[in-house]
Amino acid sequence: MPSNLQGGKAFGLLKAQQRDKLEEVNKEFMEDQKYRDEEDLAEKLDSFKNKYAEFDLNDQGEIDMMGLKRMMEKLGVPKTHLEMKKMISEVTGGCSDTINYRDFVKMMLGKRSAVLKLVSVVMMFEDKANGSSCKPEGPPPKRDITSLP
Repeated sequence: MPSNLQGGKAFGLLKAQQRDKLEEVNKEFMEDQKYRDEEDLAEKLDSFKNKYAEFDLNDQGEIDMMGLKRMMEKLGVPKTHLEMKKMISEVTGGCSDTINYRDFVKMMLGKRSAVLKLVSVVMMFEDKANGSSCKPEGPPPKRDITSLP
């Protein structure tokens, strides 16, 4: 990366390089015979790429413990440190403390535990949602004393 770039330009260049690397991995999955029958594979891979880049906090091409913690909290299923370590171990086969993009895509497309399935389903529906929130907007309705338990 050129040393004369500063701030936002350097960050933008870094993000563009990261997305290019992720796109190369996506091409590998598109050409892989094992995933040829996957429905809407190109669309799913593009969605995975965007989500992965969002949670790669250190821009090193891997989701670490803090990135996973942020992802789980955003999805509304916060986990303990030990549960997250177990998830990372399950995804990586116990050989790493971080989740690389290849492992992430394999997790999203392949067999996984109930928690990991929940993450992938929520992420897919979050992408398909057109901005409608399932949370009620505004303050909660007023209640009187007789309605309390």
